[in-house]
Amino acid sequence: MSTSPLAPAGGRAVETRARPSLTVLAGFWPAATYAVARALLAADASLLLVRHDLTGVRDGQVHRVVRDRDGLLEDEQVHLVHGCISCTLREDVLPTLVRLARHHPDRDLLLMLPEVVEPEAVAAACAHCLVDGATVADLVHVDSYVTVIDVEHLLDGLASTDDLKTLGIQAADDDNRGLADVIVRQIEYADTMVLWGQSRDGAYDTSRLSVLLGRMAPWVTQIHVDGGDGLDAGDLSRRLRGTHRHRPETPGVLARGLAGYPLGVHEPHADCGVVSAVFRARRPFHPRRLHDVLEAVNAEMIRSRGHLWLASQPETVVAWDFAGGGLAMSSLGRWLTAVPDDQWDDVSDHRRLAAVLDWDPYYGDRHQHLVFIGLDADAADLHRTLTACLLTDAELADGEETWRGYDDPFAGCFPLAAAEPTLQFTDHEGETA
Repeated sequence: MSTSPLAPAGGRAVETRARPSLTVLAGFWPAATYAVARALLAADASLLLVRHDLTGVRDGQVHRVVRDRDGLLEDEQVHLVHGCISCTLREDVLPTLVRLARHHPDRDLLLMLPEVVEPEAVAAACAHCLVDGATVADLVHVDSYVTVIDVEHLLDGLASTDDLKTLGIQAADDDNRGLADVIVRQIEYADTMVLWGQSRDGAYDTSRLSVLLGRMAPWVTQIHVDGGDGLDAGDLSRRLRGTHRHRPETPGVLARGLAGYPLGVHEPHADCGVVSAVFRARRPFHPRRLHDVLEAVNAEMIRSRGHLWLASQPETVVAWDFAGGGLAMSSLGRWLTAVPDDQWDDVSDHRRLAAVLDWDPYYGDRHQHLVFIGLDADAADLHRTLTACLLTDAELADGEETWRGYDDPFAGCFPLAAAEPTLQFTDHEGETA
């Protein structure tokens, strides 16, 4: 049992119907993220900040700190049986939030995530993991997921081909994520982005980065903060807290298009050099032709994502996930046209509605939906390249049985099973690894 000074006498929780509000802060640059956290604390004396230092997590050691505007309230070393992010969430982060919510329903919570933690994983844990018979989402109102961007270092991070292991900041021995992958997932899951500081290359470059972030995550509210001594903590707090921006029913970014949510914006003409191109088509891709252009279509891209279907694997929704010079492709399950009618109830209402509204008599719900974001990219050339990978009229006329026999470099990579491996292209030569 915690001996925290926050626990009421006797360890009994206060009985009340009030639900504290939870704001989650993510960001790969801790100095900027913590500066935002300090500003929010300064604006509200009742706010509780929860932080976890994962420096020793691979050795089963996590350092937890809880503080408010007036100072430190908890400072504890937590010992884990298994050192990993998911264990930290289950064994300490969630129990801490639940404990604080029960004991102090009149105090809102601010959770600052370590730099390598992705907010979507936290959201899933808050919604589904039970702590003493309740989830975090049962006890608190999750108001917003906020990602803090250090403007000066953003482009370097997005362009990085390093993985977390190379940088020595992996969260577990088997943590093979790339630096750019973590950054884009923090950006794309956010409800609100704080652009902290200015680009070292001047005002134009700062505007360009704002446009880039707007193309990468057009559904996210942007807030610009200079980060100087004149920061208005009260104004920042009003813009970040009590926003009710979080929508827990929204799927992860790779599945957004399947559920009818916008996956990106089509802005093929450069704005501050930033181009965003959406590619949509009904026809399937020829697997060999698509494989042969993987390097070319991503050569000028900072980010591309979406889903597609291959003629040789017509039941499978294939996810496309490119960042940091590496492309990952994996299975998102079956197209609904390949799912028996009595199993449609197993998918979300949004997915079923999106499929019905866009249903084609021949293709069903199968389609291509990809978004490409880059600097000074040629959207027309990209569209021509991808269109050339679609089946021709003659190939379409051959039918599915013929398609299944195509030369397929992706064969066996996307099994329709509970555990589906990911195919990664990371060597810039279009070869699978």
